[in-house]
Amino acid sequence: MNQHRKFPCVVAWVPFNEAWGQFDTKGIVDMTKTLDPGKLVNMASGGNWISGGVGDILDSHHYPEPAMRIWDPEMVNVLGEFGGIGLPVEGHTWVDQRNWGYVKLSNTEETTAKYEEFAKLLIPIVKEGCAAAVYTQTTDVEREVNGLMTYDRKVDKLIPARVAAANREVIESM
Repeated sequence: MNQHRKFPCVVAWVPFNEAWGQFDTKGIVDMTKTLDPGKLVNMASGGNWISGGVGDILDSHHYPEPAMRIWDPEMVNVLGEFGGIGLPVEGHTWVDQRNWGYVKLSNTEETTAKYEEFAKLLIPIVKEGCAAAVYTQTTDVEREVNGLMTYDRKVDKLIPARVAAANREVIESM
């Protein structure tokens, strides 16, 4: 934190992800707030939450389609991860076999249509108070073929203009 808190692009600290190694959440959040009181704290991205909340952000993960499992009226509510639309593109994966995605599709058209379907599902969630939603993931990562682009960043797996239009529809719904 001491190295990075001076950068204006760091707007929040996330001490825990999906409960991996999570312990003394309140104490860690308090320490984080003490070390950098000017930044938001997301206590546990998709992890174990404390009743009544600590920090500033309540972050839920839901796969594959977007949905909020819990809400806290005293915190910023976000959908920190959703998606996982898998499309392996031959010659552009980390490994040739046993790739993984929450949903496996076979072409760019299907994959784009599924993304558009998920974007429409975000609209009522945003209207209920969800402040942010993060699609997982930008690029394929090792065996995961859930990215908008391939592992080598050479192929867009969705149609960019349609993804942008779907995202605009969600933003304009607010």
